Amino acid sequence: MPFDHASILSLAFVALLISSVVMKTVLMRRQIRHVAAHRDQVPAAFATAIPLPSHQRAADYTQARTRLAMTATLVGALLVLALTLGGGLQTLHSAWAAVFSAGSLAHGVALLASISVIGWVVDLPAVLYRTFGIEKRFGFNRMTAALFVADTSKEAALAAVIGLPLLAFVLWLMGAMGDLWWFWVWAFWLFFNVLVMLIWPTFIAPLFNKFTPLADPALKARVEALLARCGFQSKGLFVMDGSRRSAHGNAYFTGFGAAKRIVFFDTLLDKLSPEEVEAVLAHELGHFRHRHILKRMALLAPMTLGLLALLGWLMQQAWFFHGLGASATDTATALALFFLVLPAFTFVLSPLASYWSRVHEYEADAYAARQTRAADLVAALVKLYRDNASTLTPDPLYSRFFDSHPPAALRVARLQALR
Repeated sequence: MPFDHASILSLAFVALLISSVVMKTVLMRRQIRHVAAHRDQVPAAFATAIPLPSHQRAADYTQARTRLAMTATLVGALLVLALTLGGGLQTLHSAWAAVFSAGSLAHGVALLASISVIGWVVDLPAVLYRTFGIEKRFGFNRMTAALFVADTSKEAALAAVIGLPLLAFVLWLMGAMGDLWWFWVWAFWLFFNVLVMLIWPTFIAPLFNKFTPLADPALKARVEALLARCGFQSKGLFVMDGSRRSAHGNAYFTGFGAAKRIVFFDTLLDKLSPEEVEAVLAHELGHFRHRHILKRMALLAPMTLGLLALLGWLMQQAWFFHGLGASATDTATALALFFLVLPAFTFVLSPLASYWSRVHEYEADAYAARQTRAADLVAALVKLYRDNASTLTPDPLYSRFFDSHPPAALRVARLQALR
């Protein structure tokens, strides 16, 4: 008996979901074995800078996080199956239909919001174990239970105040704009992304962290001289109290147009010399100079438009709903099904995305080496690898799939060649 479209979709979805889980698990097991096999010897390129105990700590930290990721991958896949072919989404649809008219705007928002809440609840044990288990065990966590609750409450409030109206507006566009609704949703998505870049530094980020102007006059003068050389206009230089939550260090620039800010974690400033801080910032400015964010948006925008157009077509096919375990065929159900199953169909693209990101990192490194000393960036990276317990010996195949940054040995070798 020939399969109908719904059956084919069901089989394809299950096959791809299982394949992605198996592939991720195989790659993560390779990572654990490879890191463990190189645990007791520091790579020659780092032997003088990173002591063996630090290298072993990084290996143990990497293995612990990877084991947790393996569990989270399986749990996430089971949740997706439960919501789709397991009938969970349809059950939620029926439950909310007892409160709001099925297919109404309120019903759709409630359905999508409840899926988000369920996902958050399912993820919570892993988040707690990572924060108060793994991060604490390796000396990184500085988050208190009270601060965790406060952060979670703020995130929930933002989701309610911003997220719920956004969901309502998207569902309204999908229902009110006819067959070309996907174009208008896409246009709104572009607008919202730009808006977030404008308002995040000034209005959202300060809800979670304290930002104070960079006070060190010598470092400030050095950074301003770098900005002048690079032609970068910034609204300010700020230090963020990252040490309230974690011992990890970082630096970044955020915002858009006149709202651009440069932010240093206080933990970063405590670990690096002024020359090394300048080199790290030059790397971040390299991303700006090479327009990496714009390039990613330029790729992501047409891809998003294509996916929304595909959803617009799938919404008109009854087999799309039935093949994924739903009898309801309303807009919110279609949106939920599409984004629940999409990762299984796009996992094969992960190596391409990771490769492109690593190319951007190399470009930013090369820019930093032109604006500062490559040796200073190497010294900063080595300190960050050591203090953040980043493994120096990732499995090559795992790294190609998942790592957005080049492996430490390759990155340092390329920088040293630029001297």
